[in-house]
Amino acid sequence: MYPITYISLPYWNERPKKTIIKSVVLHCSTHEAVPMIKLLKRLHLSAHFVIGTDGRIFQLVPEEKRAFHAGVSRWRNMYNLNHYSIGIELSTPKMGQTAYHETQIKAAMQLCRDLVRRYDIPSANIVAHSDVAPTRKPDPGIMFPWKKFADNGIGLWYDIADAEKVLENDKAVLLEQIGYDTRNPAAASYAFCRHFLPQLVATEDDVTKLIAQVYPPDFNIPDEYLPVLKACAYAFTKSD
Repeated sequence: MYPITYISLPYWNERPKKTIIKSVVLHCSTHEAVPMIKLLKRLHLSAHFVIGTDGRIFQLVPEEKRAFHAGVSRWRNMYNLNHYSIGIELSTPKMGQTAYHETQIKAAMQLCRDLVRRYDIPSANIVAHSDVAPTRKPDPGIMFPWKKFADNGIGLWYDIADAEKVLENDKAVLLEQIGYDTRNPAAASYAFCRHFLPQLVATEDDVTKLIAQVYPPDFNIPDEYLPVLKACAYAFTKSD
């Protein structure tokens, strides 16, 4: 069992009655773990867990309580992910634009695997903050190892051969089948690329600009990458 350091924050409330935990939302911050916790306290925010670059895990809020981490958010049939999710913050100096530390990723996978097991969380609901809030958030960034997580039984990845099994070609429909809120198509498309096609996402040395301009307003997934979108839609619909 991975060691956990408990640092309680008061910024939580009760989950709505009869609500069950059925998602993990992964975040990142440029701050190391302890300064991040101090910042969350100052902002009256919280997450259930914070994982430092050295792999240390801190728990700030009891899992059964509703932490203040996802904000206005939507994924599949869930509105306001705070109700349904466990929030995990990871320290990374460039908002996930540089490689995560291996020790940190190992700790995150151990924690996520345990949460998935204990709450029977669907693979389709292991998501990025950028997935559930595509107009507002870029985290945990293009270097988060989603495929590695999926290969270890945490979340979903795609098999490009499955693209041939999908007849739908409308990108918005395919994004909705995965789980994205497509009311802003450019934001949803860019969030999808952050997760599955990071090579199409521009890096930004100025993190403040990255946070202020989360997506290009006219972005559209290039047609040559439609098979990836179709293969992902197949993986997510098959998981239902």
